[in-house]
Amino acid sequence: MRIFDPHIHMTSRTTDDYEAMYAAGVRALVEPSFWLGQPRTSPDSFRDYFDALLGWEPFRAAQYGIAHHCTIALNPKEANDPRCRPVLDELPRYLVKDRVVAVGEIGYDSMTPAEDTALATQLQLAADHGLPALVHTPHRDKLAGLRRTLDAVRESALPTERVLVDHLNETTVKEAKDSGAWLGFSVYPDTKMDEARMVALLREYGPEQVLVNSAADWGRSDPLKTRKVGDLMLAEGFTEDDVDRVLWRNPVAFYGLSGRLELDVAAGDATHEGNSILRGGE
Repeated sequence: MRIFDPHIHMTSRTTDDYEAMYAAGVRALVEPSFWLGQPRTSPDSFRDYFDALLGWEPFRAAQYGIAHHCTIALNPKEANDPRCRPVLDELPRYLVKDRVVAVGEIGYDSMTPAEDTALATQLQLAADHGLPALVHTPHRDKLAGLRRTLDAVRESALPTERVLVDHLNETTVKEAKDSGAWLGFSVYPDTKMDEARMVALLREYGPEQVLVNSAADWGRSDPLKTRKVGDLMLAEGFTEDDVDRVLWRNPVAFYGLSGRLELDVAAGDATHEGNSILRGGE
């Protein structure tokens, strides 16, 4: 089973996770820029974070045979912080980088006017740079948030078919599918979706344009949830081709819209800017 995790925050994970993911079949991933839990206080902290997504994390992933790409954005939660909003002016310098395959995560957290502005600005940046967009739907008032999100996309220069609407569930999947957007589902141990609910939705709505991710981060999460969904799909009668479509071909097709996917991995140098994953040397 080959797996492309289209949404996972490896900055928050350890090398043990990379090793376990590779053993489970993960060969590629996309790491969206997101809120780190601790509020950032200036655009400078975003620049350091973006640089790590483009340098250190691809290096770490390559040591374990995994192709690493990222998405770059001002996330919805921090779009409300006046100290962070100037990062919008910094984004164009990052959106031209080779391993940036979308603008994201963008979207809504609390559905504020500041979030409206940040979303509209970044949808335009995606259109200007020929990139797709990864959109975070809010964890509260999900259906209202989805509808507001889709309205913003329709008002933008970015076609809906170049948008991945993530964190969907049973209340939002139908309207998202009817819009023509790509459909993203995050599978968590306690919140969002679980494996059984995910397989039930795949049975009802089919595997077309569906991406399943672990969204593993600094909270209670599991970077092997993609594999667990694939295993349950097979146990419930889906074919190996269905599994390959959902866990590999669909994410390749969506992020391939960027023209920047590089799925061949070479470990390369043993160090990145003089630093090794072997703490203290061999």
